[in-house]
Amino acid sequence: MPASAPITQDVHTIPRTLPEGGKVNLVGLTRDRLRAALIEAGTPEKQAKMRTGQIWQWIYQWGVRDFDQMTNLAKPYRAMLAEKFTVEIPEVVSKQVSSDGTRKYLVRIAGGHEVETVYIPEEDRGTLCISSQVGCTLTCSFCHTGTQKLVRNLTAAEIVGQVMMARDDLEEWPVPGAPKDETRLLSNIVLMGMGEPLYNFENVRDAMKIAMDAEGIQLSRRRITLSTSGVVPEIARTADEIGCQLAISFHATTDETRDKLVPINKRWNIETLLEALKTYPKASNSERITFEYVMLKDVNDSDDDARRLIQLVKDYGIPAKINLIPFNEWPGAPYQRSSNNRIRAFADIIYKAGYASPIRTPRGEDIMAACGQLKSATERARKSRRQIEAEAGL
Repeated sequence: MPASAPITQDVHTIPRTLPEGGKVNLVGLTRDRLRAALIEAGTPEKQAKMRTGQIWQWIYQWGVRDFDQMTNLAKPYRAMLAEKFTVEIPEVVSKQVSSDGTRKYLVRIAGGHEVETVYIPEEDRGTLCISSQVGCTLTCSFCHTGTQKLVRNLTAAEIVGQVMMARDDLEEWPVPGAPKDETRLLSNIVLMGMGEPLYNFENVRDAMKIAMDAEGIQLSRRRITLSTSGVVPEIARTADEIGCQLAISFHATTDETRDKLVPINKRWNIETLLEALKTYPKASNSERITFEYVMLKDVNDSDDDARRLIQLVKDYGIPAKINLIPFNEWPGAPYQRSSNNRIRAFADIIYKAGYASPIRTPRGEDIMAACGQLKSATERARKSRRQIEAEAGL
């Protein structure tokens, strides 16, 4: 399959037009689509570029959603906008705050579906973990989200809307005319929530371009990390069309083990994946690729695994950071977390080989907000351990 070929799934994305009143939601439209929508609504073509820029800034730079507050637009024009358009983001159903300050939002989107979004505050940054699908199709056996069936893709509006929702909650929208404040509570985005981002490429791309726009939310592409389990044909497109940082849900050093942990490996195995990764840092001007590696007791945590991991990265010449993730257990999980001593020993082997090997500190475990624990509240019915193990081929 050529690198530019889109990956299709039996999954749909809802249309941009809202049922109520037939109004079009401006959130999630690219600049070109926003301009086209304004022209279709009667904006003269000569004015359309300027009007697009003005509205864009109000929505994404200032966080304004009421057309009446867009004061550099004439009142009749604002009335027309209110008649034909809306500015809508996902609804926050509930918010939980962990003892460590992590915030988990249960977010309702069109159709009554729910996804989860997590904000993780740290000393030097604030990271928002956002979802790209309702559920997930990959069924990774160590991931709670993977036990939930895929329902549909999120729209670009629902993806960037999670960023806007979090900025609302953090009260981080700047005030027009006020001195610029470079301090950002929400400084980083990771596409590591529910779903496989590269199975929803176009919507993820459009949402991230909005987040990176210099006249909007203004996040550098180096502050956005997309995590994929290895949808190989879309990796080159990610470099070309998004250019963000890339993280790979790797988790195993042999095809036999990775087939069980990350079943997409049966379609694109380790060799195929690493071949696709070789050129990514150069193509996207990224410094290195992050290899995410969840530590599972007696499954993938041996010294031999650590050495194989190093050798794989070296053999393919990939500039890499190895991010070790202590397994975050969930009810019915078929695995256990590796011991702290085992994780440190694994990390030490990688570090001595010349690679960064940070051990991720679990955040938000008390509210089921840690990595691999996200699952919408409406889908929390527990499967038995036996069912989960059978599906994982264990």
